[in-house]
Amino acid sequence: MIVTPGRVQLGHSTLPGEDAILLLMKCSYSIDYEVALPPGHPFPMSKYPLLKAQLISEGIIAPADIVAPEPLDVATLELVHTPEYLNKLGHAGLSAKEIRRLGLPWSDALWRRSRYAAAGTLLAARSALQDGLAANLAGGTHHAFADHAEGFCVLNDVAIAVAKLRAEGAIAKAAIIDLDVHQGNGTAAIFEGEEDVFTFSMHGERNYPSVKMRSNLDVPLRDGAGDDEYLGKLEQHLPEVIERSQADIAFYLAGVDVAAGDRYGRLGLTEEGIRKRDRMVIEAVRRRGVPLAIVLAGGYAPTRARTAELHAHVFREAWRYERSEINSRSGAF
Repeated sequence: MIVTPGRVQLGHSTLPGEDAILLLMKCSYSIDYEVALPPGHPFPMSKYPLLKAQLISEGIIAPADIVAPEPLDVATLELVHTPEYLNKLGHAGLSAKEIRRLGLPWSDALWRRSRYAAAGTLLAARSALQDGLAANLAGGTHHAFADHAEGFCVLNDVAIAVAKLRAEGAIAKAAIIDLDVHQGNGTAAIFEGEEDVFTFSMHGERNYPSVKMRSNLDVPLRDGAGDDEYLGKLEQHLPEVIERSQADIAFYLAGVDVAAGDRYGRLGLTEEGIRKRDRMVIEAVRRRGVPLAIVLAGGYAPTRARTAELHAHVFREAWRYERSEINSRSGAF
């Protein structure tokens, strides 16, 4: 943060005060996050540029806040994924069965996109360690296992970021707060038995995947669970996650497929419920001084624009939290 005399400045908005604090929540983004898919494919690939445009139009982020990742090299990917699997990805070696399991058609562009998105999460994590809070306008591909793809997920971006930061000595412990409606099975499998990486997944009990892996803490939810039930369980378990993990950084998978009417969600959260959920996570992590990296995870609303709008809530809540903290410190109201 840069402090100069004058006023409090947040993004494009200003508030009166004794000090001016330029707050930049760095967000990773690349045009390579979006690749062409066959007409009618259910994955909302265009949500990435739509979200970026939405956040800029609202003044939640400025163009200067956006940082461009470079695709990760194979040596970094091998900290999590097997050489055999990566070789298949890089040389069109996935079988028809493996492609069906992935749910996306393989292409050179998809392989490139996956490395860019994973790099975006690592870049966001580095920014969070420096600034306290950062995000990737993609990521959360938690169904990717070390040796195979599943459920629209090619590379496990959060696992790669954790492994790389630990290998560099930048962190010792991490917490992964996964609130996508689907269990983070790939992430749970990758870190099972790892004492220094705490995995928390709150998900639909009867939803995909049919066979769940074992996180450090799994909280299953019944079909149709709404705001009160969901937020009550989160309020109950979130302090435990932070206390038990003793993390140097937390990753928040802010999936919006928990929303009522989501194509694959089967839960019943309202828009206000999603905002309260995001606020609860941001406050619980940041008020303990833990750096927080936010990634998108899933969302399958009736339109791509609606999906992007729901994803925007976590950024709005992050902006509001930071604003309230600055106001508290500066005396601006």
